[in-house]
Amino acid sequence: MKRTVYVIGHKNPDTDSVVSALGYARLKRELGMAEATAARAGMINPQTEYVLSRFKVEVPAFVPDLVPKAEYYLDDAAVTVPAGTPLWDALALMEEHGRTALPIVDGQGRYRATLHYSAFARNILKKINPRKKAVIPTSVGRMAATIKAQVVTSFDPETEFKARILVAALETESFKRHLDGEARENCIVIVGDRADVQRYVLESKARVLIVTNGAVLDRSLKEIAERNRVSVLLSPYDTSSTALLVIYSTPVETMGDEGLKPVRLDSPLRNLRSPLAESPSRSVPVTDEEGRVAGMFTEGDLLRDPKVELILVDHNELGQAVEGAENYRILEVIDHHRIGSFSTRFPITFINRVVGSTSTIVAGMYREHRIPLPKPIASILLCGILSDTLVLRSVTTTETDRETAEYLAAIADLDIPALGADILAASSAVSSKPARDLVRLDMKTYTVTDRTFSVSQVEVDSPEDLLARREEVLRELAALRSEGGRYLSALMVTDITELSSYLFLSADKEFESLVKYPEEEDHVYRLKDILSRKKQLVPVLLELAEKALGA
Repeated sequence: MKRTVYVIGHKNPDTDSVVSALGYARLKRELGMAEATAARAGMINPQTEYVLSRFKVEVPAFVPDLVPKAEYYLDDAAVTVPAGTPLWDALALMEEHGRTALPIVDGQGRYRATLHYSAFARNILKKINPRKKAVIPTSVGRMAATIKAQVVTSFDPETEFKARILVAALETESFKRHLDGEARENCIVIVGDRADVQRYVLESKARVLIVTNGAVLDRSLKEIAERNRVSVLLSPYDTSSTALLVIYSTPVETMGDEGLKPVRLDSPLRNLRSPLAESPSRSVPVTDEEGRVAGMFTEGDLLRDPKVELILVDHNELGQAVEGAENYRILEVIDHHRIGSFSTRFPITFINRVVGSTSTIVAGMYREHRIPLPKPIASILLCGILSDTLVLRSVTTTETDRETAEYLAAIADLDIPALGADILAASSAVSSKPARDLVRLDMKTYTVTDRTFSVSQVEVDSPEDLLARREEVLRELAALRSEGGRYLSALMVTDITELSSYLFLSADKEFESLVKYPEEEDHVYRLKDILSRKKQLVPVLLELAEKALGA
């Protein structure tokens, strides 16, 4: 694959995460980073789907994980050889590209076998074993191409047959008796400028006559060849070289190792060590899901830097990043959340500003670089700001957010209150989602001492539906907590009409005893005037967790 720089938000992305990735990827491309590609680490929610659909912006590529895979280490283009290619040409291709192994493919590029020197040595011995009569699958056309022959006559040049090679090295009468004992329809005779032998071969209706050393065939003999449908080739090489090249005209698939099985593009790197160790060439072919060859993976590729790099937006903690992110070079972080435990091997661009939305930062960077904002990008960045700040009413909202929102609204010709109402209305569709999906929407993971906990957030215009599903939601929160070995799992349900929230909580009794919010029902708490998970809820949960764990 080509080098790719994924601009990607956190797992279980919200609208701000998705649109800031789209906006920043476009900005990076405008600034010369052609490889920048917007991506998402999870499914988009109904609000984000509405925003992208309304402004006709394509949904970013879904990258479910970045566990190191074979495809991230391959060369840009696969070097393969069609199954019917003469062996000589295939070996020349290996030499030209400096390869020790070459995948053999069918007409659609699907994997058939691998040519490597061990398989070649093993199979060529079967063809030239002096104890057996050598039979070479070939065709007139392949032979002519391999020995660079001047074609005098040619019949059925593409038809493959099992050829028996005879070299007219005996005294004439002895050779005639030898030829008479062969099946003429599959017989190839190699001879020099011996006209008497040439005539006998043509009159005997052998399949192919090859005349060596560039000798010319007499005109009268050509007429016999045409009458008896004998293909005649004039080789520029001596007899011994010609005989060897005829053997090399066999299709490459006859010399391939069919036992060498390919791996898939999405095969994890950890699963490739065993196939590589067992391969005679210390390389294995890599195929896509339809069996087409994408390249060869070698032992040296294990030491290669992957062709994937990352720019993180709307988060700065690896615990919230797409799985496997720690295996790749992180070039930049663009965020507005608290700074967690984050380190890199190389210096990076790290932009973290006290604003209500990452979209605010991205829009500001367009302005700083004097890059014009297309109307669709301005529209979705405005939606990102309005979504993350509850239409500029959240306590996280800053004057920068308000000023940027007005700037974007002017470019996009949109009314902020009307657009905000539409965005919040779209988010209310989450109430009908299955509880298993609900508790994972916009989920973020935090760490206290050596324990982790998750807090998800949804926005609804009426929380009554979810309060009625309390037992179902709590059951799924408990399952989420258990499967991740988390200290606690919580769902914050924000009422966008009343500007207040509810907290559904799955935690130990010891932790819950410290929670001072009013308890609406068992394990459900009323969060009056609390809208921001980042600024109002998570700091409290962190403090309570530290107290409960004795940190």
